[in-house]
Amino acid sequence: MSHAPESQPPESSSSDATASGLGNAPSEIGSKISRSAIIGAIFLMATSAIGPGFITQTATFTAQMGAAFAFAIFVSILIDIAIQLNIWRMVTSSGKRAAQLASSAVPGSGILLSILIVIGGLAFNIGNIAGGGLGLNALLGIDPKLGGLLTGVLAIGIFLFKRAGKVVDTVVLVLGIGMIILTCIVAIVSNPPVGEAIKQSFVPDTINFATVTTIVGGTVGGYITYSGAHRYLDSGKTGPENAGSVMRSALSGIIVTGVMRYVLFLAILGVVASDVALDLDSSVANPAGQAFAAVLGDAGMRIFGAIFWAAALSSVIGAAYTSATFLSAFSKRLEGGWPLQLATVAFIVVSLIVYLVLGTAPATLLVFVGGFNGLILPIGLTIFMYIGWFRPRLLRTDSYPKWLLIIGTAATLVTWYTATQSIGPIFAMIGIGG
Repeated sequence: MSHAPESQPPESSSSDATASGLGNAPSEIGSKISRSAIIGAIFLMATSAIGPGFITQTATFTAQMGAAFAFAIFVSILIDIAIQLNIWRMVTSSGKRAAQLASSAVPGSGILLSILIVIGGLAFNIGNIAGGGLGLNALLGIDPKLGGLLTGVLAIGIFLFKRAGKVVDTVVLVLGIGMIILTCIVAIVSNPPVGEAIKQSFVPDTINFATVTTIVGGTVGGYITYSGAHRYLDSGKTGPENAGSVMRSALSGIIVTGVMRYVLFLAILGVVASDVALDLDSSVANPAGQAFAAVLGDAGMRIFGAIFWAAALSSVIGAAYTSATFLSAFSKRLEGGWPLQLATVAFIVVSLIVYLVLGTAPATLLVFVGGFNGLILPIGLTIFMYIGWFRPRLLRTDSYPKWLLIIGTAATLVTWYTATQSIGPIFAMIGIGG
């Protein structure tokens, strides 16, 4: 789940403050804004990485692979660390957004990156709307298509009316905490085989490259790769001198998401290990919801539905807005104001129409979009690794840390390999190829 970004804070100068007789107030205000932006960056990355897509992907693959899926989660966390530490540091050190930085290094690459993010963001948003449909189906029992339609229309209304957006942010925060508590309860009650899960994390019985690509794409692919770093720019703490705090913030978000990934996996694994069969293919399939219902009964399914829907609704807005900001690579008018708002609304409308036209089951869509974003992820990573190795001055330094480049390059090579090995199976999820 992810929230609609806040507007960038206005700048204040010390001379203005002195003239107003406010003394040290500007530094205090600036400090509060800075902390808010930093916390927002951590929260945006963490909640984006544990949205309806990841929840459904985890339930689906755990049902299919059992404890062996732990390896894919472990690899996704390692790749997450390598990618996010590099992207956060590069973006904040340069003081430029990802597309601008890419074009500074390789002319035209920012446009390529923007195209990929917009396409990937569209795929994410179709999946988010599908997630909204699944959430309302679990909560109210209505048809997922109707639930998706209501989610899309409501998302547009919330985005256009800012006061409603603030209320939703609060509701989603509360429900997000509720999801963590609920997941922990299910993980304890379902009594998963923890020892086997730990073993399979390092020595799996089987390795499925499509699952690795999908789970990586669903947690750090597409707009998610850049959302936290872009939000951090609002703190004003840019440049190499702030690299330490940037790295700590990125690592905090990664630790939060890593722990939640394993807890969610263990919760589902406990249910699967008890021989409960989860529906993965029907038009109303909601494997994660079924797992929660198996442990907590009908009330568990309803509570899960409310949380899942709120996560999806928030993700629709956040994914559309973040993706739309990349459109400024094509037109300066889309950098803010009404043009950007209209572009965001159009993004949601197109996502909604495609979802309603597609005949694919919502749960399958949520799995596919992770895989699709995992396929395009290595292209953007390659651009940034090139910057780190050969154009460090764009990052306002003569030498970018070699250890970051080594783990970043290793992650990039792994994502290229898993992507090439899983193209067929991923598109086969929606009936393309085989």
